[in-house]
Amino acid sequence: MTEVPTQQVTQLLADWCRGDERAADLLSPLLYRELRRLARSYMKRERPGHTLQSTALVHEAYLRLVDQRVEWKSRAHFFGIAAQIMRRILVDHAKKSCAKKRGAGTQVLSLDEPLAISMERGKDLLALDDALGRLAKSDPQRGRIVELRFFGGLSNEESAQVLDISPATVQRQWAGARAWLYHEMTQQGAD
Repeated sequence: MTEVPTQQVTQLLADWCRGDERAADLLSPLLYRELRRLARSYMKRERPGHTLQSTALVHEAYLRLVDQRVEWKSRAHFFGIAAQIMRRILVDHAKKSCAKKRGAGTQVLSLDEPLAISMERGKDLLALDDALGRLAKSDPQRGRIVELRFFGGLSNEESAQVLDISPATVQRQWAGARAWLYHEMTQQGAD
């Protein structure tokens, strides 16, 4: 499977926004394939037997994305919005799951290999979402970086493009955000 150049995807997104059906036909499998890769990557971090499968996550995210009335600026912009949508879907699913059952086994939520927090999975994601909400209020850029990196699977470079900042700034902010979230979530777990 060959990698499609970012510029080509960006051009197809622009053409699609202008109503080019051919661009939509060419773009659809490319975006879907990338969304599936991101969803599989995220779902690997979930507990075995999670009731939301990566395919369902992709389908739901894809349906919401194609209904967006957005002038897509680039591939990174598209996947930045996808990150927000996937986060909402996962948090909504976790809220529903927590409402249905109480007291599952302990699992690990990892924002990155060096950072691991052990808690119940559904509550885990909700705690992360709450902490991320607090972070976004105090430092919107760091909150957005976490969303892009963790939920969207974007690289430092892609996140930098979405936010119009340097990759080095993203890297520094990402490291600071992870440390802040770790502190917040371990404090919350201690309460």
